[in-house]
Amino acid sequence: MAEEQGFDPDSVAGMEGAGGDDVMDDWAAAMAEQEQVDAAAAATEVKPATSLFQDFSAAGAAQSVPQNLDMILDIPVQLTVELGRTKIAIRNLLQLAQGSVVELDGLAGEPMDVLVNGCLIAQGEVVVVNDKFGIRLTDIITPAERLRRLQK
Repeated sequence: MAEEQGFDPDSVAGMEGAGGDDVMDDWAAAMAEQEQVDAAAAATEVKPATSLFQDFSAAGAAQSVPQNLDMILDIPVQLTVELGRTKIAIRNLLQLAQGSVVELDGLAGEPMDVLVNGCLIAQGEVVVVNDKFGIRLTDIITPAERLRRLQK
C-alpha cells in the first residue's frame, strides 16, 4: 500500500538523523492500526438484512397473495363480446347507410367470443336480461390454451 502511494519505507532508513525515526514510528503505528481494523472486520459476522426485504419464500408468498391481489382488484379492464368479423373495402364502407346489412364470419347459434383487453378468455351465448343484452359463459379458456393461442 505504501509503494502504491509512492512511499518507500526502505528509503526512510537513511533519514534517521533528519526525523526518520518519527516517520518510522508513524508508519509502524499506521500498520498496527490497519491490522486491528482488519482483525475486527474478520471477527465481525456478516448477517443478512432480512428485515429490509420482502419474504418471497413459499410461506411468505401464501400470506401475501391476498394483499397483493387486493391491489389489482379495482383496475378496470375492457371486456368485449365479439359477434363476428369481416373485411370490407373502404369503397363499400363508404356506401353503408341505415338499413345496410354487413355479413360477418360468425354463424348463427355459434358461441360468441369474450375478450378481456383483446385476449380471448371465454365463449358464451347471448341472453336478454331486463331488456338488455348479456352473455352466459359456456366455456372458459384455460391459461394453457390461452398461451397456445398466443403462440400461433
